[in-house]
Amino acid sequence: MKNGQFENELVSLQGNMRNFAFSLTLDRDDAEDLLQDTTLKVLDNKEKFKDNVNFKGWVLTIMKNIFINNYRKIVRNQTVVDKTEDLYHLNLPQNSGFETPEGAYAVDEITDKINAFADEYKIPFSMHVQGFKYEEIAQTMNLPIGTVKSRIFLARKRLQAQLKDYKY
Repeated sequence: MKNGQFENELVSLQGNMRNFAFSLTLDRDDAEDLLQDTTLKVLDNKEKFKDNVNFKGWVLTIMKNIFINNYRKIVRNQTVVDKTEDLYHLNLPQNSGFETPEGAYAVDEITDKINAFADEYKIPFSMHVQGFKYEEIAQTMNLPIGTVKSRIFLARKRLQAQLKDYKY
């Protein structure tokens, strides 16, 4: 592809690129930044483009990769690494909200509400909260999986209704 033709193709794709960038970032300013970064990267790497490759696909793949790399960089920068002697910061207590009397009362109140359920609702709901999968609960209780899902759903709705006035 000749130089002038390459740039013309790139300019004609700007609308598609802008839409794709917005679908990735969900923010107009971030989408414009991504569009600019992609355009620069495409222009810097135009000698790597092969004529038998879909130009639009090549450009949008570059955009997606830039977005992924930027996302990973943000996540990496937000990761806290404890470099103190004896990992002091890792041993600090984390605030779960349950250390306060109000937090402890809330847990007790919720537990009491769950324990007041009939066993047919309490057991599958409690197992689900503990991390059991629907299939495991169904096998343990010798029930169809649909029944287990229904009982967990109904127990959740009942618990929400009973605690609707609760402020958390």
